[in-house]
Amino acid sequence: MSKLTIGTILLLSTLLLGSLNVVRAQGVSPYFGLGSATDTAGKPINQFDSTGAPCPAGQFSDFPFAAGCEPGGTIGGVFGVFGVDFMFRPHFGVNGEYAFRFAQANFLPQAGLKMRPGFYDFNAVWEPVSGTRIVPVVEGGIGGAKMALYVTTPCSIANINCTYNQPAGINANHFQVHGALGVKLYVKPALFIKPQFDIHYVTHLTDQFGRNWVPEYTVSVGYTFGER
Repeated sequence: MSKLTIGTILLLSTLLLGSLNVVRAQGVSPYFGLGSATDTAGKPINQFDSTGAPCPAGQFSDFPFAAGCEPGGTIGGVFGVFGVDFMFRPHFGVNGEYAFRFAQANFLPQAGLKMRPGFYDFNAVWEPVSGTRIVPVVEGGIGGAKMALYVTTPCSIANINCTYNQPAGINANHFQVHGALGVKLYVKPALFIKPQFDIHYVTHLTDQFGRNWVPEYTVSVGYTFGER
């Protein structure tokens, strides 16, 4: 996770929590959870190996990391998500969210290239029902997607062969449009569980993967400070 992303979300959370002392009848709901996001392997065109020969359809070039071509990686695995809702009206508010894959995943394994995707977004929030134990949530907004790339490098320490990962120096950053449907299930007056389905439409994501749209499924735990 980048320092800029961490700083942005911490700043947003601080501002929102601080506003509770200024404006009454508002609620702030931080939450965190687990889930997954999925996308298929890419089908790139105009890819060439180190000799200039075209790669087969549906394969990426390993060059300059390796000489050949191979199928690209997919998005999947375990994701973490955290965010905060700020309801400045009983039914309307805003929020910020960040979802990221916990572990690096193979992207071009023969070339030793790994990746870690992340999605951040800022949304308008509509809660059509408030003050009850079951609160539907509708979100819509914009943000970005970052595909951080890492390269596996061989090493030797005290005659022991090893490998280590380091940033590849080339990250793919894309604009995204985001939407979500969820529900806050209050198990206590302020404690809730939040299953949610998100859809990320990421421009130019087919440069790395099979689709521009990425579905995401998460379940979070959160707490509402203030009125709801």
